[in-house]
Amino acid sequence: MKIGLGLPVDDPALLPTWARRADAGPFSTLGLLDRLVHDNPEPLVTLAALAGATSRIRLQTEVLLAPLHGTALLAKQSATLDLISGGRFTLGIGVGGRADDCLAAGVDLRSRGRRLDEQMALLRRTWSGEPYGDGVGPIGPAPATPGGPEVLFGGFAPAALERVGRFGDGFLGAALPPEGMAGLFRDVEAVWHRHGRPGRPRLVAQANVALGPSGTVEQARRNIRAYYGFTGRAEHITAGLLTGPKAIRAAVDGYLGIGADEVMLYCWSSDVDQIGRLAELLF
Repeated sequence: MKIGLGLPVDDPALLPTWARRADAGPFSTLGLLDRLVHDNPEPLVTLAALAGATSRIRLQTEVLLAPLHGTALLAKQSATLDLISGGRFTLGIGVGGRADDCLAAGVDLRSRGRRLDEQMALLRRTWSGEPYGDGVGPIGPAPATPGGPEVLFGGFAPAALERVGRFGDGFLGAALPPEGMAGLFRDVEAVWHRHGRPGRPRLVAQANVALGPSGTVEQARRNIRAYYGFTGRAEHITAGLLTGPKAIRAAVDGYLGIGADEVMLYCWSSDVDQIGRLAELLF
């Protein structure tokens, strides 16, 4: 049973402590979200620091908004992170949906999906050691993982699922309970086979959790509202926060039951003691 932890972003100074404690325990992965116009730490920089603070646990963007990033630099950064972590890096990737993020990055919101498709072809080519493009040689270093770090796509639109079949190693599903996620998982598997990919896609589910005293839970709710305020669905998403041992255990069992290879429990409060509470509950 693989259970990962999504890292809180309200107190970045605590993240090395989170990483060391999780690395010493039973958890499989540390995930970190990406936004530009928000007070979260930049994920690739932060995960590089956490790579040095850990030795075993995997490191994952959840998800990196690739269209906001320059492609050549992203290829170099992600290969470097995979290399210095000893192949422990997973690039969770998506298009995002905030107009202010795109405006700040100078990216057209309407063409971000097309941009991501173009980026993926270049990323895969660069990680394989081929020249980046006409008049441009290879961009190193070579990643530790042959062909580049593992890539998981997040999203709900058919185009996001298609990218799993075309470019990815698997799918990262968030914001749905197990009964809703099951259909997405089956759709991803169908896309995978339609593209003639061997084996099966890696399937990862994410749930929002806060386990601890009332202050921990309320801090998590405030952070979710702040992060998802732009969607107009912040209260609905906040209401889905899992705060009780039975609810968290049932969700994990439900995701594993529909074929999840890993469940990421996203912790929206910086209360570090949640690591021990979740480990005691689940392992």
